[in-house]
Amino acid sequence: MDAPLQEIFCSVQGEGPYIGMRQVFVRFAGCNLSCSYCDTPQKTDKYFKFERIPGSFEFESMANPITPSRLNELVSRFDQVHSISLTGGEPLLYSDFIQELDTRYPLYLESNMTLPENARQISDKIRFVSGDIKMQGDVNVPELSSHIDSTIKCFKELRTTKTRDCFAKVIISKYTETEQIYDIVTEISQYISCIVLQPVTSPTDRCDLDVLLQFQNKLLNIIDARIIPQSHKMLGCL
Repeated sequence: MDAPLQEIFCSVQGEGPYIGMRQVFVRFAGCNLSCSYCDTPQKTDKYFKFERIPGSFEFESMANPITPSRLNELVSRFDQVHSISLTGGEPLLYSDFIQELDTRYPLYLESNMTLPENARQISDKIRFVSGDIKMQGDVNVPELSSHIDSTIKCFKELRTTKTRDCFAKVIISKYTETEQIYDIVTEISQYISCIVLQPVTSPTDRCDLDVLLQFQNKLLNIIDARIIPQSHKMLGCL
């Protein structure tokens, strides 16, 4: 199976417990959700951007879609990286494609965690999982209970093991229903190594610090909880 991409580039991970780690980012096109804060175009272009020299921000256009063997070859051109970040869009839409990847670096999945069957298909391929918890307000879904059930199942499929680290990430704004988040974290706490509370960057939507700290303190009763903002936006990275 081929897959459409938006871009391939080298940068540092800007979110979560692996913040600052150098990665090759493979950004897939397309998503099964439509989040209010999404920064990735939904449409698939005829070409994707490939960074010719790591860190140069000099790109060349390459034709979509791409084969797994071609992606293996392209990412092998990058040296001294921690992992290959499969991001999007939603990478789990292309589980057949990911199953065929054979890179010299471990795979780091960034997912909205709503496709448990696809997650099961590639669970043995993934070394790191950055799984989102998305609630009503982040995204419009027809049935919230079904959406939450899929999220919990996805975390179970990609849970932390001796060979895989899975952590949860939730974007916190002043509109976030923290009680709903707490209930979900309670359900998945046995599957994750920690939960990352990521404050929104917009000053108008930012959660009050005291509310954020109180929520972290409550979560610490059940799981390692960390407040980590988006460092790549502070640095001006891609």
